[in-house]
Amino acid sequence: MNPVKLVVYVGSLREKSFNKMLARAMKENAPEGVEVTIGDFSQLPFYNGDLEAAFPAEAKRLKDEIRAADGVAIVTPEYNRSVPGYLKNMIDWTSRPYGDSAWDNKPVILLGASTGNIGTAVAQAHLRQMMVYLAARVVGQPEFYMGQAKSKFSDDGVLTDEETKKHLVEMMSKLAAEIRARA
Repeated sequence: MNPVKLVVYVGSLREKSFNKMLARAMKENAPEGVEVTIGDFSQLPFYNGDLEAAFPAEAKRLKDEIRAADGVAIVTPEYNRSVPGYLKNMIDWTSRPYGDSAWDNKPVILLGASTGNIGTAVAQAHLRQMMVYLAARVVGQPEFYMGQAKSKFSDDGVLTDEETKKHLVEMMSKLAAEIRARA
């Protein structure tokens, strides 16, 4: 059986972001049969509809990467009770031009880490709303809201919390099972 190819996008620019640590933990703890790649959209220009006629190469590359993946994980921090503009920009580019969205029917899981108590619940609610509008297949269960992230990683960014590792594996396994069931 071919591995399920999962691309992970992180909505944070910070090098020591807990969300980047969480994405690396997904790669390090991927269940058997799941291949995790961490995507990069740091070179994407700000969305401007005037640029769609000469569609940026970086936006095309991202759309191709999303389409080639069996599924996508979006790992986001929460800024002012929503997603970072950096992440929203990537979603805007990869859903353009109208009628040519890379998200159409794409299986997606949503995750996030925060130092607060409620994790990234509100940001993920906004993200879920965007993904549903774009006709992505958002896997609703299990949900993943990591609160108190500082206590779950070592000083060098390794996930040390065993319950969180177990939850990550469960979430990726669920996504892989849904992808295989529809193949």
